[in-house]
Amino acid sequence: MISEQIQVQSALWLLATLLCYVAALQLHRLCNGHPITHPLVGTAALLSVFLLLSKTTVESYQQSAWLLHWGLGPVTVALALPIYRQWQKLKVYGWPLTLSIFVGGVLAPLLAWGVLYALNAPLSLQFTMLAKSITTPLAMETVKYIGGVPALAAVFVIVTGIVGAVVAGSIFSVFGINNSHAQGVALGTVAHAVGTAKAIHMGDEVAAMATLGLCVNGIFTALVLPMLFVLLC
Repeated sequence: MISEQIQVQSALWLLATLLCYVAALQLHRLCNGHPITHPLVGTAALLSVFLLLSKTTVESYQQSAWLLHWGLGPVTVALALPIYRQWQKLKVYGWPLTLSIFVGGVLAPLLAWGVLYALNAPLSLQFTMLAKSITTPLAMETVKYIGGVPALAAVFVIVTGIVGAVVAGSIFSVFGINNSHAQGVALGTVAHAVGTAKAIHMGDEVAAMATLGLCVNGIFTALVLPMLFVLLC
């Protein structure tokens, strides 16, 4: 009986999550794809309301929606497909492209970490911030190995992506960055999946380079951070 209740509860929360996502997706479309109304934000907001009204804890929800967490594994592996499609571009542009992704992938999290370090924030918070510029599945798995907080990593990633997508246009305009390749690499490297979603609306070249930046930076960060943590500790 208890097992059946757990299965029913899991099914209900999974259904609620999917319905919230569909509603958030529709809102995003009605707002012409504005980054602030990104489906991830809308889904989280709606789910928070449901959790509050039903007096359900986040821990209970996570246990009920375990299938979503399990799905992060296949999603991470699926990143191999876009990087394979853009592999020719990586070979054509060579080390200048790789170096730009490397610099962006290192500089962005280091600046954020520096602020937390200066404010004497807890080490777990500092370590979590280091994975803020890679996509959620990779970030959550990476911070597990460096002493961070996976759930908080997801929050940092989403906020980073939304802020990056919102301010990118203004930054490109102020600094006169009109090159589609530079715009794409910046969006994908720093603002990960949300930035890549914005890049899709800016043209095929921007989207292609954003996808490349997203994948290369994500893989690089996920490999390097745990190794640095082991060496330093």
